[in-house]
Amino acid sequence: MAEKTYYTMEPAGKLKCSKCKVPLEKGKATFSYMGNAFPVELPVCPKCGFIYVPEELALGKVLTVERSLEDK
Repeated sequence: MAEKTYYTMEPAGKLKCSKCKVPLEKGKATFSYMGNAFPVELPVCPKCGFIYVPEELALGKVLTVERSLEDK
């Protein structure tokens, strides 16, 4: 069964790593919370591995998932 990705970054994103000064690239990451894991695609620095989490994701879908897991 193919792994479902819950979020993907927009291909037009032009973000740079402030530490390495290189453009962030689309990469895979995993959010884990209360024993549950959610695969995502986010902007990642190819040099240092920094993962950028957009504010709308952190305060939107992630917060909603956290609340629904806490209510179970």
